[in-house]
This record gives sequence, structure tokens and C-alpha cells, in this order.
Amino acid sequence: MLTVISFILFTAFAAILTWRITRKDENSSSEGFFLGGRSLTFPIIAGSLLLTNLSTEQMVGLNGSAFKNGFSVMAWEVVSVIALVLMAVFFLPKFLRAGITTVPQFLEKRFDKGTQTLANTIFLAAYALLLIPIILYSGAKGLINIMDLKTMTAIESDYLILQITCVGIGIAGMVYARLGGLRTLAVLDTINGIGLLVGGFMIAWFALRHLGGDGGVSSGWQTLREVHPERLDSTGESGSEVPFATLFTGVALLNLFYWCTNQQIIQRTFGASSLAEGQKGVLLTAGLKLLGPVYLVLPGIIAYHLYFGQDVNNDDAYGKLVADVLPPHLTGFFAAVMVGAILSSFNAALNSTSALFSIGLYKHKINPVASDEKTVKTAKLFVTVIAIAAMLGAPLLSKTGSLFSYLQTMNAIYFIPIFAVVVMGMLNRRVPSKAALASMVVGLVILISTLIIYPAINEGESFEKVTGFSNFHLMGITFAILVGIMFIASLLAPRAEAWTMKTNTPIDMTPWKGVPIASGVLITLVLIIYISFHR
Repeated sequence: MLTVISFILFTAFAAILTWRITRKDENSSSEGFFLGGRSLTFPIIAGSLLLTNLSTEQMVGLNGSAFKNGFSVMAWEVVSVIALVLMAVFFLPKFLRAGITTVPQFLEKRFDKGTQTLANTIFLAAYALLLIPIILYSGAKGLINIMDLKTMTAIESDYLILQITCVGIGIAGMVYARLGGLRTLAVLDTINGIGLLVGGFMIAWFALRHLGGDGGVSSGWQTLREVHPERLDSTGESGSEVPFATLFTGVALLNLFYWCTNQQIIQRTFGASSLAEGQKGVLLTAGLKLLGPVYLVLPGIIAYHLYFGQDVNNDDAYGKLVADVLPPHLTGFFAAVMVGAILSSFNAALNSTSALFSIGLYKHKINPVASDEKTVKTAKLFVTVIAIAAMLGAPLLSKTGSLFSYLQTMNAIYFIPIFAVVVMGMLNRRVPSKAALASMVVGLVILISTLIIYPAINEGESFEKVTGFSNFHLMGITFAILVGIMFIASLLAPRAEAWTMKTNTPIDMTPWKGVPIASGVLITLVLIIYISFHR
């Protein structure tokens, strides 16, 4: 009963406070609905970025990867700090100066409508078929275990309770996404983000105390160091999920795309009230990411110690740990912030998907003369369709292996081609439009062939397992091939006139003076963490 009461109380508190803060916001225009009226300040940007990222595919999936592979999977948190620094220093000023709402819009300004349309379609397909269902599935898995919903509902079928939970979360997220614009979602993210950080550290604290017994937290940490020293190594060996060498190829590229060009994430920064506020928000997020290993990796290693040899799979480990170590009066609170995290990522994906569809396809191709009000109404209708499809498709993911590994592998299919085109578009002013379009197609063909088709025709044997060549290195090579195609094209058939970035924004573009110092400190801390945990 205490669990249910604390769950309801925190959920209601977050919803009411968000409504009080944003009830007068204007959400009928495209700028209001998709960009929060370009009014977001750095605490809201940081809180929203963090919680959009920290959904249950992180809490459940990354701790599940740590349960299986150990501390080396912290790369997904720590290496992201470098990507966020590059976002603040290089990418964000260019995006904000262009005054865009979506990344494909930037590609249209840099290349042409064909490049924009292809990138837009790729984003839409990836979000609708991959990202949104995974958010629902991982959220449902975590909530089922934390709240012990099977016992609470007396439903014996694992698949049925999974379906029901996916539908419940999906409906709640769909209502939020339809009724509120980006600022509403960002404020709700910030409130839940504070709760999630508190809750995440609580889990690590109670888990270490549980492990240490009478000796407390320090004894629990010492137990891990003595019993499982190999699992506290920051550098993964060859054959592990994240070998150290891949930090400089595929892992680096996936982080760079995710934090610098992924529409779902960076749409928050497009709503910044100024460049300085955007940069401060991005760098504050980077600082918070340095804390990620404490609550996104350490609990998974503790779960390995507690449940090794038991019938506990990767993606159930975190939920079981929370249920076992957290006092009942706090379980409901943590479940509430977990639901907030689920809704944050779900809503962010829905909002970004609706922006891509309504601005990138509907307004661009289907109905160019549509009014702002009509465009937003179409976006809300599209949100409903995508949310329902995700509710139906999410339970099917129960047949995958490691959720986080699966997500990163599938993400690469569209991450790498789009990132290559964005980077070359910014760095080389002579790359022609046809080369950009061709590179995206070539990248898709290479990665779909090796990551999807090859296993399908070889009885599930992955390209990585058969060849011994890491998928992350494959991503790096693919990126190099695409960059090479565009560079050669810029020499043999260059754009007639060098492209120039035109300023098209109402916000102040004065950079934050603290960027160089903050960036240097963050990168130094990344190096210290890796050196400190290297064996």
C-alpha cells in the first residue's frame, strides 16, 4: 500500500507543478509546440536533455549490460561527455544560427530537398519502428519488476502483463505529448530528472549497503573490489560488448551522432533562448553524465554479485535489485520517477517524430500551404497513430537478447549515414548534393546488409561473431567510406559555389565565455575516470 501511495503522490506532484508552470504557454503554433517558443534556459535544457536520455532503456538496459559485461560499458556515459563538449563548441552554434526546427531542415539548407526528404524518412522510420517501441518495452519491464505488478494484478502471463503495461504507459505519454508543447515536456523532464537522480543514487546506496551488511556501504564496495576486480575495469577486452579500441571508432561515432545530431535529443537545444543558455545547458548535462556510472552501471555489477547463477536475465536484473534493496515506502517514489523517465523519452520521441512528419513531410510535400494551426493539428494526429503502433509492437521485443546492445546496433544503421553527411556538410563547403544523397544510400546498404540481412540468412549468426570483427569497427569503416565518397566528389564534381551559412535566428548568438574552461575541465575528468579504473 505504501508503494502505491508514494507512487501516486509523486506522479500527481510532478503533473500539477508542470501544469502550474506551463499553463499559459502558447502551443498552437509550430514554434510554440515544437520549440517552446525559443524560451528555454540552461537548467531546463540540461534537465530535459538528461531525462530524455535517462529513460528505462538506460536504467534497465545499461545496468543489464553491466550485469553481463562489467564496468567497461560505462563508455556509453563517460565518452558522451566529449560528444557534448563538441556539441556546445561546434554543432550547436551552427544549428542555432540556421534557425531550424529539425536536423533534416539543416540538410535542406546545406544540400537540397532530396537530401532533406531522405534524412527525414530515415529518422521517421527509425523512431517509429525502433526507438519508441524500445522505450515502451524497457519501461514496462522495469515497472513490472519494481512494482511487482504480476503479484499486484494477479495476472500470471508474463506476456499479457507486458502488453497491458505497455498500453498504460503509451496512453499516458500520448496524452502528455498531445496536450503540451516542448516547454511543457521540458519542465516535466526537469522535475522528474531531479527525482530520477535522487532515486538512482538511492539504489546504488541501498544496494551497496545491502551487499556490505553490518559493514555498510564502504564494506559493500570493498566486497566488489575483492570478489570481482575484473568487472570493475574501465577498459573492455576484445570480444566484450565494448572493447577499448572501439571507443575510438563506432562507440565514439554513436555518441557523437546521439548528442550532436539526434533529433529526439537536440530538439531541446533548438528551443534555447540564446546560444549562451544552450551552451551552458549542454555542458551542465555533460557534467551530470560523469555521474552516470554510479547509478547506471554500478547497480548492474552489484546485481551480478547477488544473482549470479540464478535464473535472472540481463534486462530483469535492475528491476529485481530495486525491488529487493529499496524500502517499501521509497519503492513507489522510485517507480514514479521511472515512469517520469519513460514518459520523458517517449514524449520526446513522439514530439520529435511529429515535428519530422508535420514540418518535414506534411508541410514540405503533402500540403505546402497548410496554416500553422493545421500543421500542429496534423502533428497531434500523427502522435496518436505512432503511439498506438508502438503499444502494439513493443511487447514483441521480449524476444531480443541484450536490450541495450540491440538498441546500439540497430541505431547504427541510421546514425552513421546521417552523421557523416551532417559533418561533411559543415566541414567541406564544396560537397555536392548528389554526393550527400549517394552517401546516405551507400551507408544504409552496407549497415543493413551486415547487421540485419547477414544474420537473417545465416541462421542468426551475427557478422561480428562469424568474422570476429567488431560491429563498432565496422561502423567506423563505414563512416570513413562515406566521408571518402563525399570528399572525392568535392574534388571531382564540386558544388558550383562554396556553401555559406546564413544567419536566420531571432535569438542572441553571443557565446558563453565559460565554454573553454568548462570544456577543458570536463575532458580532464573523463581521462581521470578511465585511468583510475584501468586494470
